[in-house]
Amino acid sequence: MFYLYIITACALVISFFFSRGKTEKALKIAYKKFASIVPVFTMMIIAISVMLYLIPEKTISAYLGGENLFLGVAAASFLGSITLIPGPVAYPLCGILVEKGVSYTVVAAFSITLMMVGILTFSVEREYFGTKVTIVRNLISFVIAVAVAVIIGIVFGEFI
Repeated sequence: MFYLYIITACALVISFFFSRGKTEKALKIAYKKFASIVPVFTMMIIAISVMLYLIPEKTISAYLGGENLFLGVAAASFLGSITLIPGPVAYPLCGILVEKGVSYTVVAAFSITLMMVGILTFSVEREYFGTKVTIVRNLISFVIAVAVAVIIGIVFGEFI
């Protein structure tokens, strides 16, 4: 991660050298976007932290990390499909789930459906793309998410 910071800093310096005005304008836009995201991001992290604190590990393990991998993938896919959490919040949540004993297959199903399937955003998506396209896109996304989760399960040896 450190190298990514170095590369970004170098690119910023080069950009500043070639076009100071455009770089300053881009930094102002980035700051405004960042400032608008921080409150929502912070509230979601707090809400997820409270939920994970209140829900016992045994309950999480029973539904997502239990012996039945099929049931865990089904539950995680369902939760991921109806939940709306941005990626920067979802990834730490997935890390916490892995620490609590949830398998990589289940976490993959959860995170991929979280990003690709949109039950809560169905009405908005329907307005832009139409009902048929929205349904087909969500179904294809769901199938892809489950397929990738199964592949991850095979790679990590969880289907043995």
